[in-house]
Formats: sequence, structure tokens, C-alpha cells
Amino acid sequence: MNLTDILAQAGGIESMANQLGIPPAMAKQGADALLPAILGGFKKQAQGGGGLEGLGGLLGQLGGGGLLDSVLGSAPTPVEQGNDVLGQIFGSKDVSRSVAGQAAEQTGIDSGILKQMLPILAMMAAGYMAKQGGQGGESGGGLGGMLGNVLGGAMGGGAAPSAGGLGGLGKMLDMDGDGNPLDDIMGMVNKMRG
Repeated sequence: MNLTDILAQAGGIESMANQLGIPPAMAKQGADALLPAILGGFKKQAQGGGGLEGLGGLLGQLGGGGLLDSVLGSAPTPVEQGNDVLGQIFGSKDVSRSVAGQAAEQTGIDSGILKQMLPILAMMAAGYMAKQGGQGGESGGGLGGMLGNVLGGAMGGGAAPSAGGLGGLGKMLDMDGDGNPLDDIMGMVNKMRG
């Protein structure tokens, strides 16, 4: 089961669809296309600073499991929190725009809608990882195993091609074959600026 399915079971995909006024099937398709880049951003955080413990701490700072609860709750999702998450994992709005643009090409969904989905999905992914990680003072063991599963599956690491297309965008963006499309997206963004 991939992360989109897990979030759909929790009610997150439907909640996001309602908030954006789009059909749940479109929300799921958008989530399938966007989540690999979001997870790639978390993976890069874990690789870049403090490992999984550092990532666990970051998730806690950003709002922990409460991020997922905020999306699932009846009140409108506080997307500023989602934008904070995106700022941490992508570093710039240009990367978010590139991710949405790539997903739009892949799915045919308007990139404006995908841009609105990004912060909500980032909150759900961060909240889910924080809840799975237990956020207890453990040395990231729970988070490590869970992240490995989620990232491994989402980034196509040994996942069957039937993983709901989740690995598709990751593989498409991962031009240098290192399993992490985010560095390739960053490279593209830098080329655009140059």
C-alpha cells in the first residue's frame, strides 16, 4: 500500500478534495503525482542534516502529528503550516512551482490546483510520518523504519510498477538515477534561473 492509499484511508484525500472543490479521484491522482517529490524532500532533509533524528525533530517543530489532524478536522486547513513544511523541504517557491508543473504535465490536472494541493499534502505526509515515528524520545527507530518503507516504496526502491503510479514521477524526475528526484528538480530550477 502506498502513501496515497494510506492517506485516502485516513480520509485525507477526501478532505483535501472537499476543501479544493474537486472530485476525490482527481485529488488522488494529484496526490500520486506530487507525493514522490514531497517524500524526496523529506528524504533529502534526513540525508542532509541530523539524519532521521533530525528529521523527527523537524517534523515536531513543524507541528508533528497535529498537521495530519488539521487536514482531517472540519475547520479549513491552515495551509500556512503546509507552506512552512514546503519551505523546509524544498527551500524555495520555484521548486514547488516546478513540482506542480511536472505533475500537471503527467496528470493533465491544472497546475494551479496542484499548487494548492502541495501544502495540504505536505502537511498530511509530515503529520503521518510524525505519528508513525511516535515522536517519543526514541532515537528515530520507529521513524527510521517507517520512513524507509514510505520512501523506499514511493521512490520506486524495489516497489512493483503497480504502486499506483507513485514511482512514475519519481523515476521520471530522477534523471541521474540516484533514487532522489529532488536534486534533479533543484538542478532544473537552477538552470531556469541561469
